[in-house]
Amino acid sequence: MKMTALTGSLGLVAGLMGGVALAETSGTVAFLMPDQGSTRYEEHDYPGFKAEMEKLCPACEVIYQNANADTALQQQQFNAALTQGAKVIVLDPVDSSAAAALVTLAQSQGVKVIAYDRPIPDVQADYYVSFDNEGIGYAISKSLVDHMKASGVPDGSGVLQINGSPTDAAAGLIRDGIHRGLAESGYTTLAEFDTPDWQPVKAQEWAAGQITRFGAEIKGIVAANDGTGGGAIAALKAAGVDPLPPVTGNDAIIAALQLIISGDQYNTISKPSEIVAAAAANVAVQFLNGETPEPKTSLYDTPSELFVPAVVTKENVKAEIFDKGIQTYDQVCTGEYAAGCEALGITP
Repeated sequence: MKMTALTGSLGLVAGLMGGVALAETSGTVAFLMPDQGSTRYEEHDYPGFKAEMEKLCPACEVIYQNANADTALQQQQFNAALTQGAKVIVLDPVDSSAAAALVTLAQSQGVKVIAYDRPIPDVQADYYVSFDNEGIGYAISKSLVDHMKASGVPDGSGVLQINGSPTDAAAGLIRDGIHRGLAESGYTTLAEFDTPDWQPVKAQEWAAGQITRFGAEIKGIVAANDGTGGGAIAALKAAGVDPLPPVTGNDAIIAALQLIISGDQYNTISKPSEIVAAAAANVAVQFLNGETPEPKTSLYDTPSELFVPAVVTKENVKAEIFDKGIQTYDQVCTGEYAAGCEALGITP
């Protein structure tokens, strides 16, 4: 399976899909996101998609909706997009299984569906754009395992695994990658949890119960994203655990970067959502032009492009996040985090 590596700045995105020529294209495109449990959709995905659409198709209309983790609401939003004449729908599904019927409905009306971030395994969408989710799960778990071994944590020691939503196929891929990374580790998975709707509070509640159950046996926690990782860290702190075991994450949200800089979170995944959003916009405009976008790979028999993100730890946060302009000192290094930033060479 061929993946597309992330290199250089976000300015490279325009060429990733082979380039979409500016033309007298018009049409309505819907961008339907799944939830507000992560800030990424409002802060990165939609702005990135909108900016690329404005560049590639100034005459196009973009409809944006967020389903707030409500499958029925997303179905209503999808139907409304069809009623409003959308010719392409970019869909990040709340429920990957339920989304199959939406894809079938759209395609029966000649509307193209681009699965975004989360795959739709039960039906063939017209295209799928995402990061390599199984690769993400493997990368964060392997990074954690390597750190634990370098820290002298003996084989047979226990770890917790906190997965994402059980209705999210991308979460399932991340889970599978984590399983693969831990299976090679020599460490024991004490317990595993699928977090409903990726809600950090649910991850925190579960982690608190496991801390009571296992105590000092917990030598590491593999969490599938920054929200669930942050929930685990909050539970550890509330229980007075000191020092904290290493905890993973994924998404490189500002709160997680701050936790990494302060030493409370071990790693995260830098996957600038604007890159995938821009790629989805390129595909959408090609569909509007009547073209067939070139697949870079295939997943669930769907033509796909999967980007390979970077693991971020305290050691490389400056190079991966700040030197590449993904976040700035002013955004991250506020208040109590300023001293930690400066110690890592992160300056205004």
